[in-house]
Amino acid sequence: MTKLTKLSRSVKDKVALITGSGSGMGRATAYVFAEAGAKVIASDINEEQIDEVASDINSSNGSCLKQVLDVTNKKNISEVISNVIKEFGQLDMIVNNAGISIPTTIDDENYEDSWDKTFDVLLKGQVTLIRAALPFIRESDCGRIVNISSTEGIGATPRISPYTSAKHGVIGLTRSLAAELGSEGITVNCICPGPINTAMTAAIPAEDKKIYARRRVPLKRYGEPEEVAHMTLSLCLPAASFVNGAVLTVDGGLSIKRA
Repeated sequence: MTKLTKLSRSVKDKVALITGSGSGMGRATAYVFAEAGAKVIASDINEEQIDEVASDINSSNGSCLKQVLDVTNKKNISEVISNVIKEFGQLDMIVNNAGISIPTTIDDENYEDSWDKTFDVLLKGQVTLIRAALPFIRESDCGRIVNISSTEGIGATPRISPYTSAKHGVIGLTRSLAAELGSEGITVNCICPGPINTAMTAAIPAEDKKIYARRRVPLKRYGEPEEVAHMTLSLCLPAASFVNGAVLTVDGGLSIKRA
């Protein structure tokens, strides 16, 4: 059949740095990108976990470079970017996925510590990585930045206000940089996952998850990490070249349900 379209849906040989890729959504994202032909940098603070990710990808004929990365450490970020360029000679895409959640109430005596730690990872960490990677993303013909927020970024839940505030900040950062970098052909987009089966939700009893999903989620279930990962990949495709500043929920319909 004669090709009828002009835009590519392939990320083959593009270089993608994914933070927090030792587990959950980050790991799934690394696998999805690798299977799509991208050269993946699996980065996480947990070296044992990224050892597993890199081994899985490389033994399946993919290409993965593991990097121990603490997104709150500016020097560490610079070292990782340098290692990526030495290994691959380019950097096309970053996925800001690393995350933590510290439950706390506003009158907790350790509230400010929780606030600082949360913002350092969820918001400042994203900014620092973007700034370090940007010179190389500017050289790409497919510059993509995807920031992971949360449905907490468009709503709120009691007793996690540092997390909720930081995730709102991620959306603001995304929109601002989309406006700033769009003229250079770099797209900046944001994904807001809802209830997903990850380490952050693992402590919730299965029955409680079922009750919550039946009550709040039109699809009546929690999502899986790979379902978020595929949306992330979609935003990084060359064919997604006119998607910029988008805030996309991957939540089974949770954010639109009113009753």
